[in-house]
Amino acid sequence: MRIDIISLFPEFIEAFYHHSIIKRAREAGILDLDVTNPRSFTYDKHHMVDDTPYGGGRGMLMKAEPLFRAVEAVRRSVDKRRIILMGPSGSTFDQAKARELAAYDQLILLCGHYEGVDHRVEDYLADETISVGDFVLTGGEIPAMAVTDAVARMLPGVLTAGSAAEDSFYTSLLEYPQYTKPALFRGYRVPEVLCNGDHAKINAWRHRQSVQRTLAKRPDLLENCALSSSDKELLAQLKREME
Repeated sequence: MRIDIISLFPEFIEAFYHHSIIKRAREAGILDLDVTNPRSFTYDKHHMVDDTPYGGGRGMLMKAEPLFRAVEAVRRSVDKRRIILMGPSGSTFDQAKARELAAYDQLILLCGHYEGVDHRVEDYLADETISVGDFVLTGGEIPAMAVTDAVARMLPGVLTAGSAAEDSFYTSLLEYPQYTKPALFRGYRVPEVLCNGDHAKINAWRHRQSVQRTLAKRPDLLENCALSSSDKELLAQLKREME
């Protein structure tokens, strides 16, 4: 897969590309990443990428032309491509969207800045707009990196086999609690079931914890979770215990 981020601050993105899982995915040839500055596609002497909005108003808007030209320069001849504008008006990013985007051959992520972006970018260039939450950020760089990281984890070979499937939200359940050595720290002990080597009991405990944590912290996730009959019984039991 190839991911191109269009950003006015390429050095910010480049630092992200050279660390942790993203770095390993690049070195393994699983993920091809690049960042392009739309300022390179301006032709006035001051390389202006923003201007005042028609009709008046506060702030400056990013111009459409540099973004259109930047996308045209990085587009590859692939079967499946998705151009995404990072913006607060978009649909909220989640794990299901990360899995969906991981099936594309190329993603192009557009980072807005200033007061926003000429709306023709959203209407005629981007295939969709994605938001990472109901809050305001200075630009689209942090959301673009979040999307890249989440999508990269879905690609075969990036993580240890099975790791992604155990993440919170992968199955609409929060991840179970995890512990490491020592077994006793400042009087706080690791649950005994995790230390006895009985993997059937460990798996059962972990699953119960996932359901319990989801019920307590994010009950909304259970609405979209495909629960087995035994899980439904467990959920009913946990609800009774919470009363």
